[in-house]
Amino acid sequence: MRTFLFLGGSILGLCSPGFAQDAPDEGDELVLASDAYTLAEEAVTITVTGNPSEVEDTGQPVTVIGAEEIADVQGPDISRVLQRVPGVTINRNGGLGATTGVSVRGASNDQLLVLVDGVRVADTAAPATSFDFGTLTTANLSKIELLRGSNSVIWGADAVGGVLVASTFERTGLAGSVEAGSRDTVSTSIEGGIAGDIGFIGGSASYLTTDGFSAAASGTEPDGFRQQAYNLRGRAYLSRTFEVFASGRYAESDLEIDGTPAPAYVLADTPQVQETRQLSGVVGALYDGGPLYLRGAYSFSDTERENLPRPGAAPSFQSDGESERVELRGEWRPIGPLIVNFGAENLWSEYESGTSDESTSILGAYAQLGIEFRGLSGHVGVRQDEHDDFGGATSFGADLTYEIVDGLRFRASVGEGFKAPSLFQLFSDYGNPALQPEESTSYDLGLAYGTRVSPVYVSVTAFQRDSENLIGFIGCPVQTGICKNRPFGTYDNVSQARARGVEVEAGASPFDGLRLRAAYAYVDAQDRSAGTANFGNQLARRPQHAGTLSVDWAPAPETIGAPVIGGDLRIVGDAFDDAGNNKRLDGYTVADLRVSVPLGPIAGERPVEVFGRVENVFDEQYQTADGYAQAPRGFFAGIRVGL
Repeated sequence: MRTFLFLGGSILGLCSPGFAQDAPDEGDELVLASDAYTLAEEAVTITVTGNPSEVEDTGQPVTVIGAEEIADVQGPDISRVLQRVPGVTINRNGGLGATTGVSVRGASNDQLLVLVDGVRVADTAAPATSFDFGTLTTANLSKIELLRGSNSVIWGADAVGGVLVASTFERTGLAGSVEAGSRDTVSTSIEGGIAGDIGFIGGSASYLTTDGFSAAASGTEPDGFRQQAYNLRGRAYLSRTFEVFASGRYAESDLEIDGTPAPAYVLADTPQVQETRQLSGVVGALYDGGPLYLRGAYSFSDTERENLPRPGAAPSFQSDGESERVELRGEWRPIGPLIVNFGAENLWSEYESGTSDESTSILGAYAQLGIEFRGLSGHVGVRQDEHDDFGGATSFGADLTYEIVDGLRFRASVGEGFKAPSLFQLFSDYGNPALQPEESTSYDLGLAYGTRVSPVYVSVTAFQRDSENLIGFIGCPVQTGICKNRPFGTYDNVSQARARGVEVEAGASPFDGLRLRAAYAYVDAQDRSAGTANFGNQLARRPQHAGTLSVDWAPAPETIGAPVIGGDLRIVGDAFDDAGNNKRLDGYTVADLRVSVPLGPIAGERPVEVFGRVENVFDEQYQTADGYAQAPRGFFAGIRVGL
């Protein structure tokens, strides 16, 4: 770690997403034990400007899912929550905990920037620095924000396809849950804290274990998963305008995986195990003087992985990816409706694998001018980044929203994104130091009535994203040029892609106790690499059609002990598993049913709730990655308690 930056620069620290989620007062009443925040906070996001802003004040497409909805979905599997967002598809190599990628509007998994409690958590030792969502569960998550579209003006590198911000709980009192079910699955979580006039201190913990099922569709040996995770949060109010804060996360995971053993070299049962340890944290300060708002922080993330041929054996593969960041963000309201958002950051990345030990850094700064006047809101911004290895990158972005009539808004945006080549792509045995960053430009045009927290809301968005300089792996039959000393191939900027389509998101509460939601997207994601055999092909693992219907019904919403009945229906169309469009992945339909029963408060304080669900009711057999099975029918039940 760069201790001198920690000591000298921590006063500039950037607050994690929790800055928009002040700890509730001791007497705050909760709707559910899992809900520590008001619905109004679900209409606030930091993904658009880097500072707290209302979702309705941007022309960019953003979905915010709060604690109550996360709890309503039930279970630790984050993919079951994310599938409620239009334009999102999931690909997973097996069961719970297995390598899981999230594609937004047809972008590749590594083109989604992911932050947990304000910390960039991508594994910098991974070939393309992607984040594995198999290592993140919904336990202890209070909020998920997802911006669909390029936004490197605010976030810099990696914000090519979108930005996802996950926040853990910051709550007073004590709450917890436990559930058990099929495949010997047990999931537990607890969170709590103490708040007062001088600040807040609290934390959360979770544990998950499951025997699972065979990740290989042709296999019979179950592949289990175990994870323990811990979060700590704290803040101190030094004055009415100034506070300091810190948070940290540690997660340790053990995943049984299948491989391609000799002599057939096809996916089959193996005794392999992958061990993952993740450590991240942030420390910083916040100043809110009215017209001027400043936040800054030092943050770090470290992901260590080991692959073992069998439990207890020496590792066959090891990697360690680290990143550190110092950043400053601010908002200035100089006069009337004018807003200026600005910021700067320096990001250092390092990876170790075998005998390789490489590092790089990138420095960036941005400014964004905005206006909020009556029904009109808009922003325009520019950013400049300088990378140690490939030089500079300039990003532009703009968005506009206008309230045509009460509740109905017109929205439009354009944004640029870039993704720096990974350290593996630059410096590994397959690396190419001459690589340039991947680049994208996205466009959105739509109408929205209300927001997800409104009794009725509908949004329809047409979009397009053009990407170029995409990095791909190429063979090296001749050892000349970039292929020199690369007998097994190398990386090069060889591809282009285009994704266009339409997203629809809707919700309604036709009467008290009933909530309906729908999310659907048509995404045509094509390879546009001119002169290649794959030109015009669908990008791998990107179905054109995907949608989710959700319902929650409380027949007697004001009665203690009356059940709440709900379910999700996920429908996904056909896709291809390969760039050549030779291996088809059939479409699938998966239904989940659930019920919860509030049993009433303990000593007049917090509610108790028992719940249960059936996942994959019709036992659909399907694959999101060729050869890898997905979860069969499962039964689960549990209890949530808050004190």
